[in-house]
Amino acid sequence: MLDKETIEKIADELVQASASRTPVPRLTTRYPDMTVEDSYAVQGVWSRRMQEGGRKLVGRKIGLTSKAMQAATGITEPDYGVIFDNMVLENGCTVKWDAYTHPRIEVELAFVLGKPLSGPNCSIFDVLDATEYVVPALEILDSRIEMEGRTIVDTISDNAAMGAMVVGGRPVKVDDVDLRWVAALLYKNQTIEETGVAAGVLNHPAAGVYWLANKLAAHGTTLEAGEIILAGSFTRPMWVHKGDTVHADYGQLGSVTCRFE
Repeated sequence: MLDKETIEKIADELVQASASRTPVPRLTTRYPDMTVEDSYAVQGVWSRRMQEGGRKLVGRKIGLTSKAMQAATGITEPDYGVIFDNMVLENGCTVKWDAYTHPRIEVELAFVLGKPLSGPNCSIFDVLDATEYVVPALEILDSRIEMEGRTIVDTISDNAAMGAMVVGGRPVKVDDVDLRWVAALLYKNQTIEETGVAAGVLNHPAAGVYWLANKLAAHGTTLEAGEIILAGSFTRPMWVHKGDTVHADYGQLGSVTCRFE
């Protein structure tokens, strides 16, 4: 495992990369013995630096939960990152493309908690009981580490590639709809690029949330009431460029739209 000084050095590199929009070289090239635990330690220091700079933690994201995402990245286990207040954008917003590096879009459901959740024995029933409502969301993926050849260690260190999220559509209670069968059509500039069903996320989108609660328990952390949990994408990531309009149609749950300029 890496020593504390190296972990802090890497985290500070990523803080600078966030500000400069210049990705740093892949960590697994420079630190071939770096472990998953090392990468979560880096993410923890990076998160602390961001909060010291004035950002407020408002939730968590879960990544790589579907076969579509695992096939797209070559990574076969889920990961997680943090969501800060300035990462939550409103439906219909205009997004500055230059504010992100290699931006891509994913289709997800967001769980907003009404009660705390903690592991290590959290179940899907605990998640459904604790959820205030579920709402459609788009995730904007960012990259502070070069993308070519990335591994799970690079991705976790990079806050699970979290850039921002756009929240919209119709919030629903967990028993208002069958969450496994929530589907979405993802458009770019009026053309359908991706489609997916929420069951693609570990067979139920709430499964990622209890996985997260149990994973965080190992680090002495719980999910708090009011937190937003992005449950994982059920489509492959879609590249976006300046001038692109993105629209996700979730059927009875409404739609989410944003434009990159």
